[in-house]
Amino acid sequence: MGQRFIMTAFGKDRPGIVADVTGILYENGCNLEDTSMTLLAGEFTLILLFTAGSADVAGPLSTACRRLEQEKGISAFLRPLEARKMTTPSQHVMTRGLHVEGLDQAGIVYKVSRFLASHSINIVDLKSTVKASPESGTAMYIMDIRVQIPNDTTMDPVEKGLRAVADELNVDITLSDR
Repeated sequence: MGQRFIMTAFGKDRPGIVADVTGILYENGCNLEDTSMTLLAGEFTLILLFTAGSADVAGPLSTACRRLEQEKGISAFLRPLEARKMTTPSQHVMTRGLHVEGLDQAGIVYKVSRFLASHSINIVDLKSTVKASPESGTAMYIMDIRVQIPNDTTMDPVEKGLRAVADELNVDITLSDR
């Protein structure tokens, strides 16, 4: 098994940006494992988890990242990961979904994530966007979070705490079994 890396990259959206970034991985004998790619404010962003075929690929990849910046206007950052630990899926957590929706304002992500962390609830995926309300055109913040909650967690205080956060922010927070 080769060295694993995470790469983040972003650049002005245009056709070919994914090919430019993944091309340097392919040329260096790397294999993609997981990816997340999306368009944010005209910038196409990529988060890539991959395995390198050889141990001495970090130097050539760093050089290729600098070349992406100079030639294509793509900022790319590389981070090696520790060796993979063989683990089995955790049976000590339950996966749940949180949906948050309300008027856009500063602090929604911070206050919800701070509350979750204070209850040892781990965020494994978070997606958010701002959309205009169809009725009034008001900016509405919508966030969907997938969390892992330890099985020994008493849910009543969590649910009450989420209601308190929702009240403070004047948003709706829904916890689901998804």
